[in-house]
Amino acid sequence: MKLRKIMSKVALGLGACAMAINVQAEETIKVGVLHSLSGTMAISETTLKDTVLMMIEEQNAAGGLLGKKLEPVVVDPASNWPLFAEKTRELISKNGVDVIFGCWTSVSRKSVLPVIEELNGLMFYPVQYEGEESSKNVFYTGAAPNQQAIPAVDYLADELEVERWVLAGTDYVYPRTTNKILEAYLKSKGVKEEDIMINYTPFGHSDWQGIVSDIKKFGSEGKKTAVVSTVNGDANVPFYKELGNQGISAEDIPVVAFSVGEEELSGFDTAPLVGHLAAWNYFQSAESDANEEFIAKWKSFIKDDKRVTNDPMEATYIGFKAWAKAVEKAGSTDVDKVRPAMYGIEVANLTGGTAKVLSNHHFTKPVLIGEIQADGQFEIVSQTEEVAGDAWTDHLEESAKIVSDWQDPKINCGNYNTVTKECSGQNF
Repeated sequence: MKLRKIMSKVALGLGACAMAINVQAEETIKVGVLHSLSGTMAISETTLKDTVLMMIEEQNAAGGLLGKKLEPVVVDPASNWPLFAEKTRELISKNGVDVIFGCWTSVSRKSVLPVIEELNGLMFYPVQYEGEESSKNVFYTGAAPNQQAIPAVDYLADELEVERWVLAGTDYVYPRTTNKILEAYLKSKGVKEEDIMINYTPFGHSDWQGIVSDIKKFGSEGKKTAVVSTVNGDANVPFYKELGNQGISAEDIPVVAFSVGEEELSGFDTAPLVGHLAAWNYFQSAESDANEEFIAKWKSFIKDDKRVTNDPMEATYIGFKAWAKAVEKAGSTDVDKVRPAMYGIEVANLTGGTAKVLSNHHFTKPVLIGEIQADGQFEIVSQTEEVAGDAWTDHLEESAKIVSDWQDPKINCGNYNTVTKECSGQNF
């Protein structure tokens, strides 16, 4: 009898302990951080991991959300695209995260999509991309093509009178789709096919001598030539070095990059690159009180006055701020409650304007063109008002008739065909 009582008390004790652990687990809001900390993309993504950690620390210092502290869960998909899917499943199913901030390349995002939709997770994607997508479970806080690529080409044509175009990219979905859109756009503007050169290289490509030589030759045929670069990751270092080695200056053949910011420039000598360009929605040199405060917080958090800020960091910032507002508005971290609470939310961006969350899961963003300076910063030479992100480009025939709207009950999908009045295929 005594043994039975003892066992009963032990069982009750274990049960109480388990309940206490469960309650303790529920006392935090878990935030997944899905960025490569090793491999070819670590040069860019490690900084975004640190940005999320800084935002979590700041939010916790302000009292957390819904009376709970935020708890980061950091994983390393190691620039391995299938591993992004595995780590996403782990974050949601095993770690029970309420939201994920992550990915850089489109191939990693495409890897994540089926998993996050299957498990009804929520992810904020902070990097410019090719568009042609709107997932119910993803908010795109970086630029769509109409918020970066198209305005950059317009700037080169209108301000620098460029007539010949080199579309150079890393060989994966973002550069290929972006260049497909740009090629169609250029041809619609009267550019001939022979005045467009397209080249792709693998991730981590290091031997640029022959390609840069071809670019130099292409640009020596009497028409103003520019390079539109969607080269991604650490391949940018030898690419820009080879431009300098072959004496290609911004006056001769300007390069406008979509994936090179302050962080990448901090890795090599920028002297030969002065005058080349980048198109983003934010530069560290933007003048605003919010940006000044953000830079100071970043340098304090990272404990390094030499560290810089960049566009994907700002995209992470506005995404995190919008998510936090939506959680408070919904009174819950439940994905099906947070998602509709996101629509229409406005947060201050770091360039002095306002980012608004649209029902196609994109944000409004200004378009900035920056010129590389000798100190690795950018002088802003052009800036627009906030532009609404377009999930589906108007410059491809098959996409021009597609719209995305997750708020309108008559549409409620990511790819509504305005001709057939139906959603086609999967909703992304």
